Amino acid sequence: MGFHTFPVDRADALDDPARYRFCSREELLEMLDVAADAVVADLGSGTGFYTDDVAPFVGAVYGVDVQSEMHDVHRENGVSENVELVAANVDSLPFDDDELDGAYSTMTHHEYASDETMAELARVLRPGGRVVTVDWSATGTGEDGPDPDERFGPEDVREQFEAAGFTVERVHDRPETLAVVARR
Repeated sequence: MGFHTFPVDRADALDDPARYRFCSREELLEMLDVAADAVVADLGSGTGFYTDDVAPFVGAVYGVDVQSEMHDVHRENGVSENVELVAANVDSLPFDDDELDGAYSTMTHHEYASDETMAELARVLRPGGRVVTVDWSATGTGEDGPDPDERFGPEDVREQFEAAGFTVERVHDRPETLAVVARR
């Protein structure tokens, strides 16, 4: 896989509303399905496009990104009161065991997914906590997003979560993307 990061000099592309054709706010919230007081993490939050969409519907959101420059862009755009920006790798999250009610990633799973990150997600999600992954699918055409060689297929993602002890509730393979919902 690619295990790369999105170029900061193209950060404005992350705020393009055309991204909703791959995952709408409503679809993400429905899959995440957490309480109004939930604490969740946006993994690979970038400029906060989906962080800002989820924030009004939960108690707190950690916007996690390995690139602090992405957080700088998010700050320029404004950060909701219940959002805390965290510069960290997904394989070493600065959260307590069982701290999160949920986590999600949109178009970033291919950038961080490994056995270590799956184990780390299992550590920080409380029992019953849900994780949602929407990402570019290896079965896609590659017309949008990274080259298909840098992507995982839906069954690969299912296997990653199951190997880390998650129960996979849903797997959707769509024309260019996949969506996986798993519960700890």
